[in-house]
Amino acid sequence: MPKKEKPAPQKYFEDQFDDEEVLFVFRKHPIVMRKGLVMACLGPLIGVLPAAIRPSLGFGFFFGGLAAGFILGFLLILPSWIAWYYSVFIITDQRFIQITQKGLFHRSVVDLGLAKIQSTNYEVRGIQATLLGFGTIVIQTYMGDMVVHEVHHPAKVIRKLANILREQGIVAEEISPEEAELQEEEA
Repeated sequence: MPKKEKPAPQKYFEDQFDDEEVLFVFRKHPIVMRKGLVMACLGPLIGVLPAAIRPSLGFGFFFGGLAAGFILGFLLILPSWIAWYYSVFIITDQRFIQITQKGLFHRSVVDLGLAKIQSTNYEVRGIQATLLGFGTIVIQTYMGDMVVHEVHHPAKVIRKLANILREQGIVAEEISPEEAELQEEEA
């Protein structure tokens, strides 16, 4: 009787370890696309501009320009949307991963072990951030701070991260200033 092979565990991202479980995934607030959105709104305006300057061109030219303007607007917002959609933060049972997409051909990845997290903080500053529900989270480690701006609902993200750290049994270690200096010199 042939042995049934155990199916390979599902991988949610390319660098996921076989024994690693994804616990939480989040993105920045869509407000990060505001520059692309403003540029996209200019597309239809630019498309109808010739018909507005010279009305004798007729409605066909106006609607053709409007359609071309919408296509231009889509092309103008596309890079901002790609940067937002493919920039993701993944918390697994072993690490915190920040994948940042910049443009179409530039991706950076920051991989931080959960055991290295010392503390987590968040800040919501200003009326726009308060009304739209975004802010900045700061993850402090012994090596420095990881600052993530424009996170959607930062209080919920920090609470979820704190729960994950607690479930994993990770507690911030007490360290003397002399030990901290030695660790910085070694790095």
